[in-house]
Amino acid sequence: MDRKLIGRTAVILALVLVCVVGVIGLPRSVDGLRSNLGRNIKLGLDLRGGSHLLLQVQVQDAMKVEADQTIQLLREEFRKAGVDFSAMDRNDPATIAEADSIQINIHGVPEAKSGDLRRIISERYPNWVLTPVSSSQYRLNLRPTELLTLKRDTVERTMRTIEQRINGLGLTEPTIQGHGRSDAEYEILVQLPGVDDPARVKSIMQTAAMLEITLVRDGPFASPDQAMAKTGGVLPLNTRLVRTAPGRESEPRWYLVDRSPAITGRDLRNARPGRDEFQRWETDFTLTQDGARRFGRFTESNIGQPLAVVLDNQIHSVANIQNRISDSGRITGIGGEQEASDLALVLRAGSLPAGVVYLEERTIGPSLGADSIRQGVLAGLVGIAMVILVMLVYYRKAGANAVIALLLNGLITLAALSYFNAVWTLPGIAGFILSLGMAVDSNVLIFERIREELRAGKGIPSAVSLGFERAFLTIIDTHVTTVVASAFLFMFGTGPVKGFAITLVIGLVANLFTAVFVSRTIFDYSLYRNPRMAELSI
Repeated sequence: MDRKLIGRTAVILALVLVCVVGVIGLPRSVDGLRSNLGRNIKLGLDLRGGSHLLLQVQVQDAMKVEADQTIQLLREEFRKAGVDFSAMDRNDPATIAEADSIQINIHGVPEAKSGDLRRIISERYPNWVLTPVSSSQYRLNLRPTELLTLKRDTVERTMRTIEQRINGLGLTEPTIQGHGRSDAEYEILVQLPGVDDPARVKSIMQTAAMLEITLVRDGPFASPDQAMAKTGGVLPLNTRLVRTAPGRESEPRWYLVDRSPAITGRDLRNARPGRDEFQRWETDFTLTQDGARRFGRFTESNIGQPLAVVLDNQIHSVANIQNRISDSGRITGIGGEQEASDLALVLRAGSLPAGVVYLEERTIGPSLGADSIRQGVLAGLVGIAMVILVMLVYYRKAGANAVIALLLNGLITLAALSYFNAVWTLPGIAGFILSLGMAVDSNVLIFERIREELRAGKGIPSAVSLGFERAFLTIIDTHVTTVVASAFLFMFGTGPVKGFAITLVIGLVANLFTAVFVSRTIFDYSLYRNPRMAELSI
């Protein structure tokens, strides 16, 4: 046998072996075969069932955080520049519609220092617009372009954080994407195929994990009214009331703490579950180099003062600063190992830049997916059977060649999606069927070109060679056009549309191999076995 033909046959057999292993693995029993198929062929939400959640990002929270950080930096800048002021605060937008109204108010600035204040704002804070309210009072507002950028960045960071948290749970191929019907709605769609504990996943997603370590000014108090009575009905500037987390103590208590924390979750480098000296579960964390340096200075200057660990605006623990603390800390009062692990997970993934609320929550049962699978498989089998019948009747033995290439095309697509850990959805199945249709079309083009060459009086070997060569450019042209269209679907489409595009492109790549390489090898093998072939069955 010709060495070239042997080499091509070996490539085909090796590829078939790799694809079979990718789809069914190396099973040792029928149950093992079923288990491998279930693990390698992953089903999406519309086929397997699962949870469908629609969240809305509360972008006004990010605006308040940005203003608080700016206030903290301004205090330091003014102190260095000798710019006096009596107070600095911000307003408190409560809804998304009020997010654009975020502002910082600076009170009691001497007229002699107004020039220094303007210089600091213009040089260091160009994203803020400075407006004089009176001779000693000023207002800062975020520029409209900066507001829009911050909102979009908040939604993007929220999606990335949620994705990291869900991936940390080991869930297979979740869908997390923007869903808002307009830019003003800031919605995120989360789909979790086959989730067996949706309550836990929802809890982890919703947990903001806004870690703050801040100084305690007073407390504890039995109620907010008791705290307000002690302060004369008005909280001191730059302070807030925070309650202890539910379940930490028999009765909730309230503390008066600084509004500006010493460090936040952004300063975390790592977090992990652990146990204290009494073998009680806790979550240990380490700080970044910059966070450790700032926290070290803070604790050194406040030795003997109480310090609160605040998570999601609830106090988890309060302890006095005994000595300088630099690069690590711990959160105590954890309920158990699972809670400690989940808290470490969300802290590692990062704090949500803003809170989220649930607009929609649906659980899709597997019965819908089972019906879709059953009907889809039936439709696919009927369609493939009809195509095979037509090809065998119309092209005779050459039709068997096309059938082999078609089946191998399907096997390659299944294996590729399995190796890529892709998820099968109804749109993906549609892309798979369309790719099989284009595979048949490619064989039809080749066969018709061979027929033309035979009618022109060419010999069988020459007709086969010219048929493949002259059909090749047409096949490439149609495939490239479809791949370009699929690329745009992938870039601008949502999850199901992307699945359709990916499956279609993989099928098209497989089709180039099967229609040109495999089909040509089968023809060459037939000619090798019968070099004096008088008639080609086509």
